[in-house]
Amino acid sequence: MCLGYPAKVIEIFEDKKALVEYLGVKKMVNIALLKNVSIGDYILIHSGIAIEKIDQKEAEEIEKLFGEVQDANS
Repeated sequence: MCLGYPAKVIEIFEDKKALVEYLGVKKMVNIALLKNVSIGDYILIHSGIAIEKIDQKEAEEIEKLFGEVQDANS
């Protein structure tokens, strides 16, 4: 099973990489699989690779679900 997490693009580099932020954590990811990624976009990340562009509402829903799972396991 694959598990991806949503992140907001905060900077884009020429080498098909982007700096993203998820829950306050910044990470460099590969965006080569996606077209037209812009600063401010939300993307779904799996194993350090952006696999899909998503909208802000969907990103927030995924974050909420992750929070509910974490709370249930606490």
